[in-house]
Amino acid sequence: GNVVMTSLFATTFARSASAFIPASRSRARHLSAVHGVAKNAFAVSAEHPSKTNVVGRFFSSPVSTSSSAVSSSSRLLSAVAEEQPSTSQENDDQDEDLPTNDSDPTLLKLRHTSAHVMAMAVQQTFPEAQVTIGPWIDNGFYYDFYFPETTDPSTGETIPSRKLSEADLKLIKKEMDKIISKDYPIVRKEVTRDEAREMIQAIGEPFKLEILDSIKTEPITIYSIGEEWWDLCAGPHVESTGQLPKKAIQLQSVAGAYWRGDEKREMLQRIYATAWKDPKQLKQYKRMLEEAKKRDHRTLGKKLDLFSIQEDAGGGLVFWHPKGSTIRRKIEDFWKQQHIDQNYDIVYTPHIANLDLWKTSGHFDFYKEGMFDQMEVENEQYQIKPMNCPFHCLMYKDAIRSYRDLPFRWGELGTVYRYERSGTLHGLFRVRGFTQDDAHIFCLPEQLQDEIVGVLKLTRSILSRFGFEKYELMISTRPEKSVGSDQIWEDATEALVGALDE
Repeated sequence: GNVVMTSLFATTFARSASAFIPASRSRARHLSAVHGVAKNAFAVSAEHPSKTNVVGRFFSSPVSTSSSAVSSSSRLLSAVAEEQPSTSQENDDQDEDLPTNDSDPTLLKLRHTSAHVMAMAVQQTFPEAQVTIGPWIDNGFYYDFYFPETTDPSTGETIPSRKLSEADLKLIKKEMDKIISKDYPIVRKEVTRDEAREMIQAIGEPFKLEILDSIKTEPITIYSIGEEWWDLCAGPHVESTGQLPKKAIQLQSVAGAYWRGDEKREMLQRIYATAWKDPKQLKQYKRMLEEAKKRDHRTLGKKLDLFSIQEDAGGGLVFWHPKGSTIRRKIEDFWKQQHIDQNYDIVYTPHIANLDLWKTSGHFDFYKEGMFDQMEVENEQYQIKPMNCPFHCLMYKDAIRSYRDLPFRWGELGTVYRYERSGTLHGLFRVRGFTQDDAHIFCLPEQLQDEIVGVLKLTRSILSRFGFEKYELMISTRPEKSVGSDQIWEDATEALVGALDE
């Protein structure tokens, strides 16, 4: 498995809305604190292409830049930060950590019910709208709608599908407030699959029929807002619409999204919204968004002449300018030395290879949708590399190895290319070409846990060097689609758990 390091800068410049610099914080430290608390995690996973264990080490590297890395570029970064007005000390003293869906079940219910209320408001405001899905997300919720073409009853003329505007969002929010004021009860009901199908057909919602067909469990549950509106849903929700805080809910934006993520299907309109438990939390969240926007890495990248994405060359491909390249080189030099100090050998591999490599490794079957199309070279199919794993395995197989020589630790800053739809590209966060910190360790089964411990220590050392002391650890267990025997997976999982316990 890969947890990729996308292009070395992205997480430095405000990956989350909490990335702002309080006025009380020393400007000498602000670059390493731009992220606040790193929400990234590093993961360790195990692959076993042969009798020897292979541990892949990857980490998302939220890299920040300081004067010790490269003084001229740091002065530029500091200058930009100084230009940005900061939140007042008074606000810092009052602000508390905002709750999350995981930490506050009530907030999750509030957001889920808000999504339903918004969907009801949309259909009451624009009766032609058809609903699809509307989940809660980290800072609120969204709902996807389909607006079909309609016909003018008086003239018979075809009316193009509606394109939601800022004015439409205001109308929808006004209707939401009315629904909240009426304090409709939120009622859960269990129905059979046939009953659900009849209900959906009666209201003419084709997308709901597809959702129903995708539900594999019984019974089917629906949640209704009074007797006015209902949707297929597993919950949870608050007890009534009156429990929703009107002034802590804000509709934010409209974006396009294909149904089921398939560009061959209908184009939907997605309304994003944020919801909190009270207006104070909403105000704090909006302030954090404003501060993060000032430090958007795309804005800073252009202003400081660090990097660019040239549309003439193609979307999602990063060009590092001289100043940005200087910083990147310093970071890469540091990364290399850290690995060498831990007895890693640095290796380099090609950018393309025969497609059969990824078929043999299993990557093609699992990830072909994320790979670029192949190219023909002398009647053979070649692939621009989406990951490095098969290359390192080939190098290991290139000679007869003795168990006495294990472990082998091979590290590479591998540049890879993956197909991303244009609508998903976003600065350095979502790109088509990136450099990832990619290492593989070849070791004996009894060495596995010790090697994982070493990986965790190295990762922690690098993260802490750039000011990231708080982060989350997640153990990746066996997914539904996997290769390898049960015993291999049990041994790998046991080693991961043992390493964390140690």
